[in-house]
Amino acid sequence: MSKTHEKVEAIINPVSGVGSKRKVPDMIQAGFRPDKYDLKISFTEYAGHASELTRKAVEEGTHIILAVGGDGTINEVARSMIHSDATLGIIPKGSGNGLARELHIPMDVKKALDVVLKGHRITIDSCRANGRVFFTTCGVGFDAAVSRKFANEKHRGSLTYLKNTISEYLSYKPQEYELLIDDTVREEKAFLVACANASQYGNNAFIAPLANIEDGQMDITILSPFTPLDIAPIAIQLFTKQLDRNSKIKTIKGKEVTITRQAPGIMHLDGEPVEAEAEIRISVVPHSLHVFTPTEIPFTEEVYHFFGQVTRFFDNRLPYIFR
Repeated sequence: MSKTHEKVEAIINPVSGVGSKRKVPDMIQAGFRPDKYDLKISFTEYAGHASELTRKAVEEGTHIILAVGGDGTINEVARSMIHSDATLGIIPKGSGNGLARELHIPMDVKKALDVVLKGHRITIDSCRANGRVFFTTCGVGFDAAVSRKFANEKHRGSLTYLKNTISEYLSYKPQEYELLIDDTVREEKAFLVACANASQYGNNAFIAPLANIEDGQMDITILSPFTPLDIAPIAIQLFTKQLDRNSKIKTIKGKEVTITRQAPGIMHLDGEPVEAEAEIRISVVPHSLHVFTPTEIPFTEEVYHFFGQVTRFFDNRLPYIFR
C-alpha cells in the first residue's frame, strides 16, 4: 500500500478510558506528516458518535482510521469498519484494553502510533451475538454480572474490578444452559459461558488461552461450579495463560453457538454489559477487519510461553518424581 498522501482520520473519545489525552492530537500530527498523509482529527461528543464518524470516514475512502479511547470506543470504531478497505489503528487509553492487548499493541501512545506508521497489517475475525458485533469475548453468567457492576463504578482499574469480582462471587448462583455448538447440543450447569474470539477479556486475563483471532472459530469456555478452595488456582491460571488446564474448565471450538438460558438477562460484549434475550445466537465473521499490529511478539508474550512450558514440564514429571 502506498504511503503517499493516504487519508487518515483519528477518532478520539476525550472522556473515555483512563489517563489524559491532552497531548495525543499533537503526537498524532507529529507522526502523520502533511507531506505524506492527509490527516483529520475528530472528537466524539456523545454515545454512538464514534460509529457515525467512522462510517462517514469509510464512505469518504479513508485509508487509516485511528481509534483513541477505551474498549467501548475501539469497539464502536471497529464494528463500523467491518468488510471495508480501511485499516484500524488502535491507540489504547482504556482500563482493560482487551483487543489492543490481544494484538500486542503497546499501551504507550507513541509506541502504539509507531505500530501504525510501520504499516504491518493483518485481517482478523469479528463475531456477532444477536446482531451485535464484538471482537474479543461475549459472555453470560458470572463475568457478565461483574461487567454490569464494573460499568457503574466511577473509578476503573484492576483493584475496582477485583472488588466487584469478590462481591459478585459471594452472591452469584450457577445457571443452567443449553448450548448448540455447530451441530452438537449439550446441557451445562455453569458459572459462566464465554465465547472467545480472542484469548483474553483484557488486563491480561486469559479466559481462552488457545483462542486465535484469525482462525475463523470461537473458543467456547465453560466454567463449571467451583468451591472457594478453587478460587486461588483459577485466578492464578487466568492471569498466567494456563486456565485451559483447570479441571473446572471445558473448552469447545466452534463457528456458531446458540446459548439458551432460563430467562432474558445481562450479557457482555467486549466487557460492555447489555440486556439480551434468553436465546443468544453467536457466530464468527471470518477475516472481516484490517488492523495494524507489531511485526514481532513482545517480550511479555515470550514470558507467558516460557512459563507455560516450564509448568507443563513439571506437571508431566512430578507424579514420577514423587511416586
